[in-house]
Amino acid sequence: MRAVEAAAEGLKVRIGLEVHCQITSLKTKLFCSCPSDYRGKPPNSHVCPVCLGLPGSLPVLNWKAVEYAVMAALALNCKVSRRTLFMRKNYFYPDLPKNFQISQYDRAGGAPIGSDGYLEFMVEKKRKTVRIRRVHLEEDPGKLSYKGAIDTSPYTLVDYNRAGIALLEIVTEPDMENPREARAFLQKLRSTLEHLGIFNGGLEGAMRCDANISLEGGGRVEIKNISSFKDVEKALSFEVVRQRDLLKKGIAVRSETRHWDENRRITVSLRVKEEEQDYRYFPEPDLTPIEISEETIRRLQSEMPELPDARRERFIRQYGLPPYDAEVLTSDRAMADFFEDCVKLCGKPKAAANWLMGDVLQVLYSLNQDLAESKLTPAYLAELIGLMDKGEISIKIAKKVLWETMKTGKPPSLVVEEKGWKRIADENKLRSIVEKVFSENVKAVEDALRDPKAAHYLVGKVMEATGGMADPETTYRLISERLKALRGSAS
Repeated sequence: MRAVEAAAEGLKVRIGLEVHCQITSLKTKLFCSCPSDYRGKPPNSHVCPVCLGLPGSLPVLNWKAVEYAVMAALALNCKVSRRTLFMRKNYFYPDLPKNFQISQYDRAGGAPIGSDGYLEFMVEKKRKTVRIRRVHLEEDPGKLSYKGAIDTSPYTLVDYNRAGIALLEIVTEPDMENPREARAFLQKLRSTLEHLGIFNGGLEGAMRCDANISLEGGGRVEIKNISSFKDVEKALSFEVVRQRDLLKKGIAVRSETRHWDENRRITVSLRVKEEEQDYRYFPEPDLTPIEISEETIRRLQSEMPELPDARRERFIRQYGLPPYDAEVLTSDRAMADFFEDCVKLCGKPKAAANWLMGDVLQVLYSLNQDLAESKLTPAYLAELIGLMDKGEISIKIAKKVLWETMKTGKPPSLVVEEKGWKRIADENKLRSIVEKVFSENVKAVEDALRDPKAAHYLVGKVMEATGGMADPETTYRLISERLKALRGSAS
């Protein structure tokens, strides 16, 4: 993204994020007993009078959601409010069945569950700290679907299955200075919440982001409902260039709400940005204030699992990993768990880390999969590392085996057997192949007799003849012996 930053031509960029994370570990919605597992269900089938806002229905708070929100606030180094309450955020939109959203507010006598926190993360090998303004609970709206693009669709479909799902909203200060930092922040936030065990970021729509961005001299623009890390970075990069071009032409950048069209890779204007007073916040009359005791806070703090920063330090200490490796592995809970499970089986932490950070990620990208949904298991990766340690397969063959295992789900040993990919270490067999290569590459042999480094070409020819299955060390030794014999006979 250096080109994007250069395009801003020195104008200071300020980025703040409003991140909405569903508390996916809950069984029911925030204020009713409707099941929270709405994904893949028929539209409008997981609804009731409460989450539809029908007259006479009353909300009942899911207390477990409050406890999870407190844990999230503690993990983000926030001060936890001892007393908080829910507010009504009033606005009309088709995805909001009540015409208001039950949320929390940090003014008018209200307080979020957590405030004044921070999150540290690495970006381009530098440590960055972003302040957390607040962490609060609210209910998720329904989901809108469009035919084609949002600004050209002839109609809108609404599904209220999602309405009422418990949401954590994490609001940052505008401390990020480029799109890369925003993406890195979201990755660290996801890892933190996943390590807490309250959130599964791999579920569709579980983490959504509104990004606020302004360039020095322009108004603040909000980009709504961006659904992936890479799209946050792309949308913000687009806005940097768009706003810079407007300011360069002397056109004011107005404060507005825009939508990221991921197909066209542009932002489109939706409406003039609302101000806080437009929402007419007032206390929710049907819910009593929430009292969070010091005893509750201490109990939840004691129940919190190991978080990414502590796990990173342990990986360095326990497994002898470089800080960079430990940072990458703990940036995703699924990868960190996979790594530890694999090391328990193979006892090779550095090898497991290298495979995970390199070839495994490349194959996942090619297959458009997450590690959690991959057919690769810790046992399979440990087996692959074992086959290499025993000398049964070369690194080149191991890469091919990994690809087949991740595509088919077959154990590496079975792939090697079925494909006939076992390393050739039989010296008699290799000698005959070396003799054939020498007879077919006379000029290369003459070069190798004059320059020992040229022998590597002959090694490559043997590897080529055996489909990469010849043992490289044995092959090099046999070729060196043959060249030595030729030099002896020539003298």
